Amino acid sequence: MQCWPVESNLDFAARLGDVMYRFDKRHRIRALENLRRSFPDMPEAQREAMARRSMHMFFALFVEVLFTTRLAKLENVHRIVHLNEVSRTIELLLDEHRGVIMLTGHYGNWEILGYVLALLGFDTVSVARPLDNPYINDWLLGVRERLGQKIVDKKGATVDVSNALDNHGAVGFIADQNAGPKGMFVPFFGRLASTYKSIGLLAMQYRVPVVVGYARRVEGKFQFHVGASDVIYPEDWESQDDPLRYITERYTRGIETFVSEDPGQYLWVHRRWKTRPKGEKPED
Repeated sequence: MQCWPVESNLDFAARLGDVMYRFDKRHRIRALENLRRSFPDMPEAQREAMARRSMHMFFALFVEVLFTTRLAKLENVHRIVHLNEVSRTIELLLDEHRGVIMLTGHYGNWEILGYVLALLGFDTVSVARPLDNPYINDWLLGVRERLGQKIVDKKGATVDVSNALDNHGAVGFIADQNAGPKGMFVPFFGRLASTYKSIGLLAMQYRVPVVVGYARRVEGKFQFHVGASDVIYPEDWESQDDPLRYITERYTRGIETFVSEDPGQYLWVHRRWKTRPKGEKPED
């Protein structure tokens, strides 16, 4: 694949996404249904276009990760990553006296965020679930950790995450995963979604800010707009009656905000609303 320019590979990835949209009926139906419920006023033709673009990202993300170590260098990062209002985030990362929790969702190229932070000299600990295929997982882990980012399995992340925050470091999460029956149900695109409590509990325990960020790809190019839709400070939740719910609802709303700006870059086949509150019928 690296015999051809990255743009050619991204174009081919889009074509593969079109094939997937046409023949993978199960995922196509799920993506369209999630879009209908999330954007009830959106014209059906637009929803179909969003679902199709969403399926492009399966293959585009693979291409981008494959080319990341080759193309993303310190001397050219300014041409690859365009920063959108991240001054507060940089200030928090540079603050040696407090840690920070950084969140994103299954949107755009979430993999580039930790890689670019490591490229710029910021050490982060990111929590992730290992992929089912051990060979692909080992390859992806090598890319993620090449420049110093540390990846820890979410099942045993407590010690590494605690150490990072104890030492005023940065910890990263993908925060839009279904949390199962023990999660906190908060609104996400008009529907209650089971959401992990651990992020809010960590923020409260260590009294650290929470940054909700994204990496939105420039279609057809190895370029990304990186920004933060919200920064939640301890002063924001400490006056609330239910600080944990406040943090969880607010960071979920922050993810919804950047997804709404370009819904076609969200992983709509993702079973975000799989677990339902007690009394509601489970989703397929």
